[in-house]
Amino acid sequence: MKEWKPLLYSILSLLVVACASLGSPDGGEYDEIPPKVISAFPAERALGVQTRKARINFDEYIKLQNASEKVIVSPPQIEAANIRAEGKHIKIDLNDTLKPNTTYTIDFGDAIEDNNEGNPMGNYTYTFSTGDEIDTMEVSGTVLNAEDLEPVKGILVGLYPLDSNLTDSILRTTPFSRVSRTNGSGRFTIKGVKQGKYRAYALDDKDGNFLFSQKSEKIAFDSIEFETSSKRDVRMDTIWRDTIEYDSIRVVPYTHFLPDDLILLSFLEDGQDQHLLKKERIEPEFFTLYFTAPADTLPIIKGLNFDEKCLLCEASEKNDTLTYWVTDTTYYKQQDTLSFEITYLATDTTGVLSPYTETLELVAKNSWSKKWKEQKQKIDDWNKEREKKIKKSKKPLPPEENPYTKTFLEVSCKPSGGLDPNQNPVFISKEPLAKVDTTKIHFYIKQDTDWIPAPFLFLPSKKDKKVYTLYAEWEPKEKYKFSADSTAFTSIMGNSTKPMRFEYSVKGDEEYGSIFIHIVAADSNIIVQLQNRSDKPVATLKADKDGRADFFYMKPGDYYVRCFIDANNNGVWDTGNYDEGRRPEEVFYFPQKLSLKANWDLEQDWAIRSIEKSKQKPQEITKQKADKQKSIKQRNLQRKMDKNKNANSASQKSN
Repeated sequence: MKEWKPLLYSILSLLVVACASLGSPDGGEYDEIPPKVISAFPAERALGVQTRKARINFDEYIKLQNASEKVIVSPPQIEAANIRAEGKHIKIDLNDTLKPNTTYTIDFGDAIEDNNEGNPMGNYTYTFSTGDEIDTMEVSGTVLNAEDLEPVKGILVGLYPLDSNLTDSILRTTPFSRVSRTNGSGRFTIKGVKQGKYRAYALDDKDGNFLFSQKSEKIAFDSIEFETSSKRDVRMDTIWRDTIEYDSIRVVPYTHFLPDDLILLSFLEDGQDQHLLKKERIEPEFFTLYFTAPADTLPIIKGLNFDEKCLLCEASEKNDTLTYWVTDTTYYKQQDTLSFEITYLATDTTGVLSPYTETLELVAKNSWSKKWKEQKQKIDDWNKEREKKIKKSKKPLPPEENPYTKTFLEVSCKPSGGLDPNQNPVFISKEPLAKVDTTKIHFYIKQDTDWIPAPFLFLPSKKDKKVYTLYAEWEPKEKYKFSADSTAFTSIMGNSTKPMRFEYSVKGDEEYGSIFIHIVAADSNIIVQLQNRSDKPVATLKADKDGRADFFYMKPGDYYVRCFIDANNNGVWDTGNYDEGRRPEEVFYFPQKLSLKANWDLEQDWAIRSIEKSKQKPQEITKQKADKQKSIKQRNLQRKMDKNKNANSASQKSN
């Protein structure tokens, strides 16, 4: 019997452990209570504060999430404040000298969470004053990108009081008096504002001096002057029973601060600092230089191991991307490296454009020796295959030229098949064109089974030396053919094309729809654009004097409508300039998508100023989405629901 006792005890122990594993608590309820402030020094809303150090005490361990992005001190601190979480405390060190008779706010937003479960405290602002009163006014609004009405996240928004110091250049000379930062919706709230009249500005402060001191800084300014005010108001708060059902709706009184609907339109000025951004030489025949800003003049190049006269420059529209073709084969076939001295206009330390000279050495990533080796291998492979064919053949083969012994110019056509009735095919050469022999180009329309010559125009692009466009009177449901004899196209490198042929089938009218936009009470010079889901224009028209823009031959699908006031009548949207007091050209979005069906006409009246700008752009094409709202995770409720679900499942199985 004694021998069985140890075994019996072991079995009983295992049973106890097993029972404990099945029925023991799993650690208790999750902590779902957000942190609470229990005290602060100086006390919240304290008056006559002289210390630059503060400490906020909480009832549990806390952490700060994205403090550099979310925590904002006002008035702005030229020397950044040191704000950190330590255990159950937040410690604040202000490094700037305190201003007299000033309300200080440290707005934490939703950055404060408990350390273990990440329960958010909610929006919290710590306030004190160096004077004998607390300024309580607030100013709210939205910052949008002027060009496309996208919400601007993370930009500073500040106030200047309307006094004798408010000059047209104040954004360059004086930091804001109060400041805040926008969230993912572009919304901002400036707190601790003194009762009075103000103007609001926005600044993407790159260097942290709270001044518009760099051209690369986005800004927003407006001449609208406003006065702070407040009123008693109520809002409806929903009391939720759980994540699905609500318990009740209660009326909550609150102080409504005004204005709360300011709209600031931010922009980047033209004339950004100019520097050589990047250089590359992918192929031996050409190299490309990329500059940070447009230029009025081209650089001066002096070859050090080649004659610069052999260079042909292919410039972008604004001269900020320059491709140089080396037209003398001697240099790129015999030299792996091109060395040259380049002089161009660059922005110096004083912000002035001045000539700058430097020496560049460019090595081709795909060297000529490597290309020739690959070409030679293709020639040899073709010759071997040709010899095999000759040996296998029982009769002599006709002479055949090795296609790899000569370099042909590549020219593509877009589109090359189905064609819209209002569309003209575009021909794109791989190299800039020196000559197009139109006597070697032929164009036909198909009638029954015959191809009949048809009138056409083949014209070069004014902006790109590689592009030509084919113009013709395209008739719906008709077929056309374009052909070009060999050497019809010749590039600046001396390469010519092989014979080419492209056929086009024009689609019928019934495959398209039309969109007629009528802008009510139109301004003059309005450019209307139909946008796709990526917010890119697919069709652009200038509205007529009656405010109409008629878009024909549009493919079925969803479209969005954008327009802008072309103030200078140059056909493109223009940005603003702070020193000149010139704002960006006004942009508007129709707030809904237009769904077009085949063989339909869609008419839409549009009063462009009837809806405030922050509510115009449809969410489907808004790229900057709102910040995800933090909330208690409701893990206890979820666990309870899971247990009930498991219990019901077990009950059903037992039955």
